[in-house]
Amino acid sequence: MKAANEKGVLESLLFAAGDEGLSIKQICHVLEITEKEAHSLLDQLKKEYDENEDRGITIAVLAGTYQLVTKRSFSGYLHKLVENTRHSSISQAALETVAIIAYKQPITRAEIEEIRGVKTERPIRSLLAKGLIKETGRKEGIGRPILYGTTREFLDYFGLKDLKELPPLPDAKIDGLHEEEADLFYGKFQESIK
Repeated sequence: MKAANEKGVLESLLFAAGDEGLSIKQICHVLEITEKEAHSLLDQLKKEYDENEDRGITIAVLAGTYQLVTKRSFSGYLHKLVENTRHSSISQAALETVAIIAYKQPITRAEIEEIRGVKTERPIRSLLAKGLIKETGRKEGIGRPILYGTTREFLDYFGLKDLKELPPLPDAKIDGLHEEEADLFYGKFQESIK
């Protein structure tokens, strides 16, 4: 059963696929069309995007997949957005949470909360939204909780080449930090990133 508005369906599929993109085979399968029809549809949609200066997106082929991407002509604005987001401040709770993740990764939310002694749902959401941490898998065991680790953006944000450049921990291990030692540690961590 073919879609009535194939271009609209294709556009929504490309949007939903995001960075993963779609292969020609996937497009053909979902839309129930031939490869020739799929290429024609992609060309039509790309032409509409490229010819309309009011549109900020186009279609690109990356690693054998078709993706919606932003037009190069708007790159200056996108750069400003990323810079603004990247330099937005991080709350003390998020800073403590990302420090724990950086040193103990991969680590679960429950393990972070055990170290901090408070809930970390909001700081984790904030760090995920900023791209500073990511889900790295699931821990074996009951419930298979999500494991978190840092990202390349974390390294960029804090001006690090790799995790080996993290400031050394105080004598006590992070698991056994007392409140004063934790304050000292987070203070040193904050100083190192300024």
